[in-house]
Amino acid sequence: MSGADPCSPCTAVCVLDSDSGCCRGCFRTIAEIAAWGSLGGAEKQRILGELPARRARGGLQPPASGPAG
Repeated sequence: MSGADPCSPCTAVCVLDSDSGCCRGCFRTIAEIAAWGSLGGAEKQRILGELPARRARGGLQPPASGPAG
């Protein structure tokens, strides 16, 4: 892997799930979303590595209607 900073997993489907506290589009928490720009590459990679399990664990699906608001 290169030393490039990981890209944001944002999908522009910004809807927070009230049960899990995760975004239904990218599966990050609001704190992770807010801090993303100031996080180091290793921390971003750690978060990115957790996202598939969060989606599977929560059974979350992105809303069918697309971005809100």
